Amino acid sequence: MAAAEALTPTAIFWAVAALVCLLPVVWRAFSTPKQWCLWFCAAAILLPPLPFPWGDSGAHVSIVIAAAGLLAGLAGLPEWRIEWNGLNAALAALVAALTASLGFAVLYSGFALAAASAARLALFACGIYVYFFASQGPGIVDRDHAQRSARGLFLIAAAAAGFGCIDFVYQLPAPASFGAQFIWLDSGVYRRAQGLFYDASALGNFCAFFLIMSVVALAHRERGRKVLPTAVASAGAVLFLLTLLLSFSRAPLLAAAVGCLALAFLEKDRWARRRWTSPRVPLALAALTLVAGTAFAVALPEFAQGYWARAGFDWNSLATSPDRVLSGRLESWRAIGGFITEHPWQTVAGIGYKTLPYSQHFGKPVIADNMYLSSLVEMGVVGLGSLLAVNAAILMVGYRAAKRGSFFGKWMFCFWVGEMFQMFAGDILTFWRVLPVYFWVLAQAAREAAES
Repeated sequence: MAAAEALTPTAIFWAVAALVCLLPVVWRAFSTPKQWCLWFCAAAILLPPLPFPWGDSGAHVSIVIAAAGLLAGLAGLPEWRIEWNGLNAALAALVAALTASLGFAVLYSGFALAAASAARLALFACGIYVYFFASQGPGIVDRDHAQRSARGLFLIAAAAAGFGCIDFVYQLPAPASFGAQFIWLDSGVYRRAQGLFYDASALGNFCAFFLIMSVVALAHRERGRKVLPTAVASAGAVLFLLTLLLSFSRAPLLAAAVGCLALAFLEKDRWARRRWTSPRVPLALAALTLVAGTAFAVALPEFAQGYWARAGFDWNSLATSPDRVLSGRLESWRAIGGFITEHPWQTVAGIGYKTLPYSQHFGKPVIADNMYLSSLVEMGVVGLGSLLAVNAAILMVGYRAAKRGSFFGKWMFCFWVGEMFQMFAGDILTFWRVLPVYFWVLAQAAREAAES
């Protein structure tokens, strides 16, 4: 369906009605800052965009709840305790690099495109604000509250993943724009599972995050109890893996596998001390993977056959037709590489955040599908350095918390190891609707890493 429809009296009426219905939620989010992050994440994950001609996918009502959180932060200024540490400095440097690049967006692409980039920067900054709000502001909660919130996020994520499966099976019409991501089979052309995000890569990345949560919950035990019951974590692993398969996104699947290997690295000493019980988690994970794969093959045999045939063809053709294996990414990377060679000084300074897919500066829009490459070209050397510093700081915080027995530390460390891998195949930090969840978990890991 068309991405953005013209504003009509009917559309305006329903938009106003939606906002009126949201007023109790907005007030709740403002008046209870410790719950604001959960309300905001739930709205960003579960609510679809409105079919208005604003942005790539239409306006999103979660922005109203984000504004309530900003007001709650201003009202609770005495409660803020900003610390000076490596993670805070790296995040501040990344936001500064993004902001500074907007000047080059005006220079090379014009005010209209620069304004759109500024809006995307504001959406990205929502996730950064969640991190500071939950770790050093009015949103700080104790460990038990944090784990209850994590269970709530798990249920919210399960609902979003379940809708993604239903949306794929029945090919439901999207109320707003969606990415043109399809699969071609003998029986027809089908839209890949995109769920409420209307982007298969975002859904895959989101499912990889909660798949790793489920696996960590199976392996982790704190004070004699688990964050998620074993049966719930097992069902979640199957659901998120199945949805990940239906998204037909290979990079998030490989990133989830890398995250599981990172968990094995973290737990190797404990598993070595418990020789009789160490095989349980890997065997359970293998069994759950088999269950998800079998369910995929039995329920949707044609799609499963196409998926496995495509995966096998890709590996066999990696040497002969790598660009086809990488879905055309090599051509984009060659174009960007040629620009870097011909315009080294522009590359050093950057051409402006989120201008590559929209600007004519290259002669045509180019989708990098590589977070490191797009950061270098759009934000310059400083921007790429800031991104690498953020990655390193997140890994350090997650690892430090994990070694202290933190569930959130293990979850964040394992996921971000895979996330750094997936950054080679996607502009991950543009998934603004899922980033607040990631940064909330990072906030809990950072607080537990800092505990004496």
